[in-house]
Amino acid sequence: MATLNASPARLRRVLIADDEHLVVEGLTRNLADLNYTVTGSCKNGEEAVQCCREDRPDLVLLDIQMPKMNGLDAARIIYGEMGIPVIIISAFSDAEYLRTGADVGVFGYLLKPVTRDDLEASMTIAWARYQEHRLARDEIAQLSRRLEDRKIIERAKWILVERLQISEEVAMKRLQKQARDNRRTLADVARSILENAELFVASPPGAAT
Repeated sequence: MATLNASPARLRRVLIADDEHLVVEGLTRNLADLNYTVTGSCKNGEEAVQCCREDRPDLVLLDIQMPKMNGLDAARIIYGEMGIPVIIISAFSDAEYLRTGADVGVFGYLLKPVTRDDLEASMTIAWARYQEHRLARDEIAQLSRRLEDRKIIERAKWILVERLQISEEVAMKRLQKQARDNRRTLADVARSILENAELFVASPPGAAT
């Protein structure tokens, strides 16, 4: 999946995608009453995807049954490509829609007709769920990066051990010193060593280790 959209802490900008004009008017009015900014309205899923690419709203309200591309297919692209969360608005309460939506970045589901109170509650809950999801995803990504960095550092350390005939402890101290002296992370120094391993030769006899 692509990098998640860099969303603000507070939900502000909302895109609407629905082919029913009266529904769009009602949602636009309710969102204005709730102090949200409507970045635009789209008549089908393809337009919604394009508007998200251009305007990067914080959240999208998507109808399911739309021409050209339905809401779930659009949600899959909008969330998968841009990391923008979606609330589905539909006249149908279908268990299959709910199951599919959970897998494609849908964080809320509203049945038409949508009241202002229902919209406010759903958006508040959906945004909180989205932020929790972002936090969990960031933590997992950070853990993965740390594990990968540890592997890289270990490989670089053993290159120094083998090429320079020094102990693991001395090799690690060299890596740490190089990182400090150059104001780089240990992992960055290790990557440089791996990329240029052929340049390392053993130190001459009597050289400091």
